[in-house]
Amino acid sequence: MNIQFQGVMPYPLQNIQHGAESIWGSQVELKKGERILLNASSGKGKSTFTFTSLGLRKDYEGTITYDDRNIKEIKPAEWTKIRQQKLSVVFQDLQLFPKLSVRDNLVLKNELTNTYTEAQLKAKLEQLGNGDKRQQECGLLSMGQQQRVAIIRALSQPFEWLIMDEPFSHLDKENTQLCLDMIHQRCEELGAGFVLTSLGETHDYPYSRELKL
Repeated sequence: MNIQFQGVMPYPLQNIQHGAESIWGSQVELKKGERILLNASSGKGKSTFTFTSLGLRKDYEGTITYDDRNIKEIKPAEWTKIRQQKLSVVFQDLQLFPKLSVRDNLVLKNELTNTYTEAQLKAKLEQLGNGDKRQQECGLLSMGQQQRVAIIRALSQPFEWLIMDEPFSHLDKENTQLCLDMIHQRCEELGAGFVLTSLGETHDYPYSRELKL
């Protein structure tokens, strides 16, 4: 699935000066399988990009299309299938259930598509250094630990695009690399692409290209 932005300008960002290289107001196509770094300073609309590209916000002019289909025409029932099969996301605020355990947060998501066994989910937690936190409430974890849980959760479904809004902001270089390795492997398995928003850090990953807001 390719995602096209055709003159998209979110209403809350209309009075902000955007550079010539900005996605906002331009014609940009994200091609399936690309690994894209989306760089922007604070306030330029990284989270707005996440929500609009996922069809969760409609307060913009211009057109966003999935394979040439205007996403404003997609009905709620179809959105459910798209978000289970074609799009996954790591929100900046993570949107974990704070009173549920790490295990339950992962299992709730995984059961929608039966992507992994519970043993595989446990192995992924161990791979990212959270193996001993499996039964702990998510709200009691550090932000870096929560980010790693949110990344595993986002990978626990089929997808063609993974949208990540500053997913490593609370992680050190070593843990960021562990997460990137897991994300890269999963995208390779699925032939999927990702968009990673950043305040300027590249995390030493060989992106297909860099875009700006």
